[in-house]
Amino acid sequence: MTRRQSLKCLAGLALAAVAHGAAAQAYPSKPIRLVIPFTPGGGTDFVSRTVGNKLAESLGWQIVLENKPGAAGNIAIEQTSKAAPDGYTIVMGQSDNMMLGPWLYPNVGYDSVKSFAPIVQVSVAPMVIAAAITSKITGPAELIAAGKTGNGITWATAGNGSLGHLFGEQLRQATGMKLTQVHYKGAAPAITDVIGGSVDVAILSSGSVLPQIKGGKLRPVAVTTGRRSPVLPDTQTIEEAGLKGVDVSIWLGLFAPVGTPPEIIAKLNAEVNKVLQAPDVREKLAAQGIAPGGGTSEQFAAFVREDYARWGKVVKESGVKAE
Repeated sequence: MTRRQSLKCLAGLALAAVAHGAAAQAYPSKPIRLVIPFTPGGGTDFVSRTVGNKLAESLGWQIVLENKPGAAGNIAIEQTSKAAPDGYTIVMGQSDNMMLGPWLYPNVGYDSVKSFAPIVQVSVAPMVIAAAITSKITGPAELIAAGKTGNGITWATAGNGSLGHLFGEQLRQATGMKLTQVHYKGAAPAITDVIGGSVDVAILSSGSVLPQIKGGKLRPVAVTTGRRSPVLPDTQTIEEAGLKGVDVSIWLGLFAPVGTPPEIIAKLNAEVNKVLQAPDVREKLAAQGIAPGGGTSEQFAAFVREDYARWGKVVKESGVKAE
């Protein structure tokens, strides 16, 4: 390469860098599409709308909230992974679909680590094991004892291959309990059958069961996080019954397609972190038993890599397969 060619190449790179920086500074110059992988009314939709609407209110940004359910959230995740990496299409990923999807569905069309640029963790909530208020299962010790008696217990989840399903497999392997897993298409029918007594317990998100707990129809038996939940402070953790190292939570986080400029990722991260500190946002989340997330994009990326590997190991050891 001649000296003149070298100078032209360097000049081109410099101009590209300036243009790239200018584009990032001007961001956003058009509506941002926030894809929600589930139907309206659920926990993911609630958190997405709480954060998205606050971003729009605080900054004047145009946030288009788009529900795109299907295939346990995998349709929305895959389509986002193939969107232009310009910061104008982002998705609210969840521990269920992002961490389990590619392990359970070999042809999902994306890789949870390689296909995305993590932006920020948005929220974390415990899973709650709940029984009917009339049940004799009142805590984790009684739960394990019931699972070792006779034919064991029936265990309702929000779906085959869900976190609740895999946690039940872990619990069965660790304790020798006999669990008959009953998978539902969502939390509502599972709760109905537990209240009605046709299923012994359900394992669901805290937001799903809190209204029925407050209404006196369900009893919280245990939470699956390492620490007790602030909204259910009298409910023991599974770890308190002797199952060590258990910390299974439902987390949500924002992701952009891989290749999205770092400056745009940083801007989104900073603004969402501000939103998560807003008192009205924290109050809305807390009412549903949800803790705000936050932190840097690098921290979230490291967490995703670790959690993805952890759940891959669990799926392989459990032998669970998607239906």
